[in-house]
Amino acid sequence: MTAPVVLALHGFGGSGASWDAVAQAAGDRVRVVAPDLRGHGAAADRRPVDLTSVLGDLATELEAAAASSPSGRATVAGYSLGGRVGLHLALAHPDLVERVVLVSSTSGMEDEEERAARRASDEAQAQRLERDGLEAFADRWAALPLWDGDPPAARAAQRAALAAGDADGLAAALRGLGAGAVPAVGPRLGALAAPLTVVVGARDDRYRAIGARLLRLAAQPAGEVVVPDAGHGLLREAPAAVAAALTSSCG
Repeated sequence: MTAPVVLALHGFGGSGASWDAVAQAAGDRVRVVAPDLRGHGAAADRRPVDLTSVLGDLATELEAAAASSPSGRATVAGYSLGGRVGLHLALAHPDLVERVVLVSSTSGMEDEEERAARRASDEAQAQRLERDGLEAFADRWAALPLWDGDPPAARAAQRAALAAGDADGLAAALRGLGAGAVPAVGPRLGALAAPLTVVVGARDDRYRAIGARLLRLAAQPAGEVVVPDAGHGLLREAPAAVAAALTSSCG
């Protein structure tokens, strides 16, 4: 029998390859399709980098994923930035989405002052990236408190992925796909037709709180998976646990 299909969306600075270890751990239980989002990987030079354009790209990917899945619908999974985009995708195409799995992600910023502050912060980050280059940017990003407690190998892999990216593409992604640029969908989760699963690391206190709120807002909360001894970088730290959550949700 054909395996269920997961359309897996990566986070900022990553690429579809960010999901490789998860796909390997999942084996033949699901088929993971992980495209590169604009500004990243093979799509680094695609413009414009904004939500509307990315959702247009992903609509085609989702249609193909759903068509090749036994149920005629696909699971949408998203890590961090990819989760925010994935929620927009699922809300726009309810007939094609079987489940949504958010990994270390949010529904976006709802407070307009916070959104404006984040846009200003991301603009400053983008300008520093363009001025100082990828190596310096990767050093700064890898030193963020968000990664505190991550194993050295996971942090090194995360930094290496950033440093291997495209400076112009990542700057465009900061401006067009950052948390301040992408509209929040928290108030719309009551209309989300698909069951929602949240996967978070036990050390990732901020995102555990966010995930719990998302499940309270969701029309069909499917549950929370808390990965022991893990932080924010779950695709690198605990790919087997993420794979288990995906295969369970695709059950």
